[in-house]
Amino acid sequence: MNTESDLFAVFESDQEPLAARLRPKTLDEVVGQQHLLGPGKPLRHAIESGSVHSFVLWGPPGVGKTTVARLVSSYSQALFLQLSAVFSGVKEIRAAIEQARDARTRQRRTVLFVDEIHRFNKSQQDAFLPYIEDGTICFVGATTENPSFEVNNALLSRLRVYHLKRVDEAQLCELLTRAMATCYAQCPVADTFLAGVAALADGDARQSLNLLELAVTMVSGQEGAVLDDIVLAKLADTGAQRFDKRGEAFYDQISALHKSIRGSDPDAALYWMARMLEGGCDPMYIARRVIRIASEDIGLADPRALTMALDATAVQERLGSPEGELALAQVVTYLSCAAKSNAVYTAFNRALSLARESGSLEVPLHLRNAPTALMKEEGYGANYRYAHDEEHGFAAGECYFPRELAPERLYEPTDRGLESQIAEKLRRLRALNEEA
Repeated sequence: MNTESDLFAVFESDQEPLAARLRPKTLDEVVGQQHLLGPGKPLRHAIESGSVHSFVLWGPPGVGKTTVARLVSSYSQALFLQLSAVFSGVKEIRAAIEQARDARTRQRRTVLFVDEIHRFNKSQQDAFLPYIEDGTICFVGATTENPSFEVNNALLSRLRVYHLKRVDEAQLCELLTRAMATCYAQCPVADTFLAGVAALADGDARQSLNLLELAVTMVSGQEGAVLDDIVLAKLADTGAQRFDKRGEAFYDQISALHKSIRGSDPDAALYWMARMLEGGCDPMYIARRVIRIASEDIGLADPRALTMALDATAVQERLGSPEGELALAQVVTYLSCAAKSNAVYTAFNRALSLARESGSLEVPLHLRNAPTALMKEEGYGANYRYAHDEEHGFAAGECYFPRELAPERLYEPTDRGLESQIAEKLRRLRALNEEA
């Protein structure tokens, strides 16, 4: 009978990672992705029938992209070739195509799997086009980035896109239970441990298995060792949430933060801000976005918002992290609760459109300065009405647009916050204009 120390020695003797040992051999073993691989789904039918087409798999890390590619090859008994766009170039692409051509002469299909396809440039991506078209290869690409932006149109038009989703915690628990039964059946485990590992894995099946393997290594050789909450706490220090400052997760989360503030939900706004900071986002990026929000979504409904955003940015610059982040949290909360108006934002966009459409119209003479005698002789500044000398400080009936351009109402204040008062004042002034 093995002793406990002998048992852990057996665990450590196998150098192949746990995730590789448990890679699914059949579609039924794949955890998650039932929207693509469930019974009756088109992709599953194509794989099982061996008549699979070229496609790209888009999804976060650890959701089964490589596994699906391998299963395509396995079910169709095709030659499986794999390239990584991180390490490969034109030389490796040509070598893979030559292998595929050789296989074709022997009446065998080739599945060419290209991982991280978004890292290939346009010319490298174009290199696959003729071989997809003539059937030399069944092309399967994998990317964590949105193919709409990262895969060129010529290649994308020849591929179907399948969007893989993060694996939920219940499915990860199923996978971890299977791993325990297969590889660590004699290792004691607390009831809540696997659920805790699933939560730490953040939707990444490979990460969940890596964490389990690390946990077993951590307690290796310890008498009476149990995979419990103490081990789980140590694992938590090694994890990190999914976040890529250059990738789609970054833009998804900043979009969620912006829209939570716009939607006046301080709780959600603070949550997304915390998610970004925990994921490693530069706090100054959040500060710059908050300044934008103060003008775009609040504007003159509450002019204090812009001042607070600038002040919070200054605090972050002076104190750094983590102290400065409290000021950011304060302004995010304030902006979420403030009255909202995009009237200035809308008015400015209208003004830009009007300026582009109307061309280089001249400034009316009465609005021009006349610092020289010649300019005065030319009529610069003639008949200009100085508003401060007019009744109510307003030159009723005066026009400040070019003569060729009919005046347009670009700014339409809302009835929220300070803008309700601004709207009332503009109504009075416009009435005076009409009377004049």
